[in-house]
Amino acid sequence: MDPLKIGLVIATQGLFQEVQNCLKSLAVRVLLQQPALGDTAAFLDQVEQLRLDVLVIDLTRLSEPFENIVRRIKTLSAPPQIIALNDTADPEVILGAIRAGASEFLYPPIEAGLSRALERLSADRTKAQSAPGRHRGKTLGFISAKGGCGATTVASHIAVEIQRATAQEVLLADFDMESGLIGFLMKSKSSYTVLDAVRNVHRLDQSYWKALVSNGIPGLEVISAPATATLREPLTGDPFRHVLQFTRAVYDWIVVDLGRGLSTLTAGILEEIDEMYLIATLDLPALHQTKQVVQAALDTGYARNRLRLIVNRAPKRIDFDLAQVQKVLGLPIFDMLPNAYPELFEAYSEGNLLSAGTELGKALGGLAGKIAGVQAPKEKGKQKLGLSIF
Repeated sequence: MDPLKIGLVIATQGLFQEVQNCLKSLAVRVLLQQPALGDTAAFLDQVEQLRLDVLVIDLTRLSEPFENIVRRIKTLSAPPQIIALNDTADPEVILGAIRAGASEFLYPPIEAGLSRALERLSADRTKAQSAPGRHRGKTLGFISAKGGCGATTVASHIAVEIQRATAQEVLLADFDMESGLIGFLMKSKSSYTVLDAVRNVHRLDQSYWKALVSNGIPGLEVISAPATATLREPLTGDPFRHVLQFTRAVYDWIVVDLGRGLSTLTAGILEEIDEMYLIATLDLPALHQTKQVVQAALDTGYARNRLRLIVNRAPKRIDFDLAQVQKVLGLPIFDMLPNAYPELFEAYSEGNLLSAGTELGKALGGLAGKIAGVQAPKEKGKQKLGLSIF
């Protein structure tokens, strides 16, 4: 078992020194260490990227209520356990911290209590990771700001590239109920669709599921959307959410094409989407719609730090201020993909996905590696554009 990955946010020097003395003798890795939260959004992004197991927070000098901080931490796709520190054993502070969601509350002397707490959390992690049926895959949603931005193309290629980069089990799921094209692009041979799973949630098990999906590439399975003509009932997010919960126990990665805009269905499953990739182009209608989708997602309670903005079909020459675009949209640009419409048209005409050796193919491979955390983000050509890449 790997050592626990720890983050420390401790302003009080005495508490910090006690914690440091304790950690020296324990099998832990301290990956984050700072006296204050600072910019909360940036802090949460850092915690997300580091995949911390435990976060130790000093309550004595917080700039906002502890319960607010915990609530935002819990929105992360893999939230760490939280240990609260205080310089006194104030009963009201202890009760408030536990009610807010802290796993442990410690006060001086710290060392013995912290050792026991970390041992318990480590044991809990080991038990959760080894227990049957507790596998939890990561769900990635891809949504177009408006029609034609390319979410289906990006989602299809990202699913292939994540499987290639990680050698893990990947599901590509089409939840675009208006114009689902995943089955066509991936040459799905199954006559069943995601609606068969939705209508039979009560009987979902591995055997039934395997009859629904198509497997054209080793390690990658596909479940298609139905032809729009077959939709006779209004669709809500609840049964789709149950399908996603089931797939988490089967696959390491679930890549979902969510279609365009924030539909009622999509809004109903956002709590199951660990990261949502918003695909936009740099034309004004798409940017306007991007802002609308971002705000609609935030209005549902979806955390801003789980949104990722991808600019598709980016021109080689950009004649306006990208920093201002990011400011207006309220999101940094996660990545930019070059325009390769002729190459895509030729590949699709021949019934193939885009070659990994093309300019766009390489960019998609780099994006998949960045998403999966298996390679460093490609920086070449981006610094001169002044992008905020994270």
